[in-house]
Amino acid sequence: MIRPARAEDAAAIAALLNHWIETSAITFNPVPKTTADILDMIAAKAAAGHGFFVALDDDGQLLGQASYGQFRAGAGYRTCMEHSISLSPDASGKGIGRALMTAIEDHARAGGAHQMIAGVSDENADGRAFHERLGYRHIATVPEAGHKFGRFIDLVLLQKFL
Repeated sequence: MIRPARAEDAAAIAALLNHWIETSAITFNPVPKTTADILDMIAAKAAAGHGFFVALDDDGQLLGQASYGQFRAGAGYRTCMEHSISLSPDASGKGIGRALMTAIEDHARAGGAHQMIAGVSDENADGRAFHERLGYRHIATVPEAGHKFGRFIDLVLLQKFL
């Protein structure tokens, strides 16, 4: 089931994000998220009219999350969005990521967005391939944009017109 994120999802979303923060360079963020951080994110996305969705199994367990927001500040970027998506390690390959992406792309499109940007760690080949299967195209690589685990990592930008 895909639905908008709620306050009661915050702890599970934080745990999901922290798995990737602590174990991988999929995200460049080295600081674990708190439940309060996620509550703030849910509220900020709602206030801005941007989507924040979760995927749950039949027992209500979190399988993934996806959200989006404006790519850069300023009115000139109001139709250009950037998203974030994370799945639990055992949820990959089951169509959950595609369903979450459909939810945020549809929400963004309905809100007047013209395009969606994906920022993917160069060390995340699966993430890049996932986005390419969904119609995202490589538009740039920002060399050494990220730093984690004592090394610099390139950021790959992919774009999809909605």
